[in-house]
Amino acid sequence: MKTLLLNPPSFEGFDGGASSRWPATREIESYWYPVWLGYPAAMIPESRLLDAPPHGVTPEETVRISGDYDFLVLFTSTPGFTSDVRLAEMMKERKPSLKIAFVGPHVSTLREQSLRASHAIDFVTDKEFDYTVAEFAAGRSLNEIKGVSFIKDDKVVYTGPRPQIENLDALPWVTPIYKRDLDITRYNVPFLLNPYISFYTTRGCPALCTFCLWPQTFDGHPWRQRSAGDVANEVKHALGLFPNIEEIFFDDDTYTIRKSRVLELCEKFKPLKFTWSCTSRVHVDLETLKAMRAAGCRLFIVGFESGDPQILKNIKKGATVDQAREFMKNCKKAGIVVHGDFIIGLPGETPETIEKSVKFAQELDCETIQVSIAHAYPGTELYNFGKANGFLRTDVEMTDESGHQLPHLEYPGLTRAEMMQAVEHFYDKYYFRPRVVARIVKKAVFNSKERRRLYKEAREYMTLRSKRKQFIASQQA
Repeated sequence: MKTLLLNPPSFEGFDGGASSRWPATREIESYWYPVWLGYPAAMIPESRLLDAPPHGVTPEETVRISGDYDFLVLFTSTPGFTSDVRLAEMMKERKPSLKIAFVGPHVSTLREQSLRASHAIDFVTDKEFDYTVAEFAAGRSLNEIKGVSFIKDDKVVYTGPRPQIENLDALPWVTPIYKRDLDITRYNVPFLLNPYISFYTTRGCPALCTFCLWPQTFDGHPWRQRSAGDVANEVKHALGLFPNIEEIFFDDDTYTIRKSRVLELCEKFKPLKFTWSCTSRVHVDLETLKAMRAAGCRLFIVGFESGDPQILKNIKKGATVDQAREFMKNCKKAGIVVHGDFIIGLPGETPETIEKSVKFAQELDCETIQVSIAHAYPGTELYNFGKANGFLRTDVEMTDESGHQLPHLEYPGLTRAEMMQAVEHFYDKYYFRPRVVARIVKKAVFNSKERRRLYKEAREYMTLRSKRKQFIASQQA
């Protein structure tokens, strides 16, 4: 079947769709690659990967394009699901014979609810969908395919779980699909060197963080890895395909879990002489950090989440503030910069714990930070906790009309308005410090590209800041 694999335009400029572990529009426009859709795109003849948001493809244009295909695979999200359903219905109206599958964590968790949301959805998949949709495109009937749910005689039929993919080397590379279907200059993440590309070297994460979406709903906790040779070969091939890229980002759930594998990859990377970055937890020792830097590693994304020890225990982070402090000291010794992620509104949050986190972030002094609002996605332990304890507001939206985050958890002594206010307070206290201002200005003075980037980001952030102030005022009225 001629197949369209779609990251949909759920909201205008939505950069929180396919391949986003935190589905929401970013404060600063940031487009990640739709890696999950790239694998089946490489398996299915006559396929196309359409990443609508970064390429500026409108819903109307998406509907028109879909008319050229027999089968649509749409990667949906919890915030974007309602919009995605409307889009699917428009496609079905234009071409009734079009088969439509919804994939992603939302439909993996809420199979029946998703199917009954619209007759336009022919089936939904359960977790990893690479081979599932490829088998359907090849002509197999739904009854014969593991990992799908569909409605028959007004009853939901679930064909049972599909075993997780263990041999990741058997999967095709996604980078040739990027070359075929995507314009890499459309992808921008503020703290990465641009243009960049990203892909995975592993799947799954053994950590038990209660808020984290993918391990609990999608790719699982079992940690599976590609061989170092396969990863290095794709890197070498990608460097040939994209001679203009400045960085490769390894977008694993956590790249640095096993020291021996990291060191093996470093030895493979050294001869390739390229710049790369990756995700990390705070358990990496100085020896490994130095080896990574010597092999071209430039930056880590690290989820610190909170500066309060009890909150870290509440969310089963499996890391302490002292480990984070030691890790950051060692990163600075090794010469690797860090983008730190923090979350406002996790269980146990109070105005006092927020101040702890602000001071903790200042102490760590990461190169850049992201401050998010806690979102409890269906299927996560945080969602179940919030629902069981009456903290989850089911009468409010998770996002605004543009997909930006809104608080939907609320605790005694900490309102939604106070959480939103805390995000702005956190950024102000972090970025308006003399050392950080000097760091930013120094970069901008000597780099015209950096100046243009900072100007654009400042405009985007101030626009969102104004919207946040309106939300706070509306809650306090």
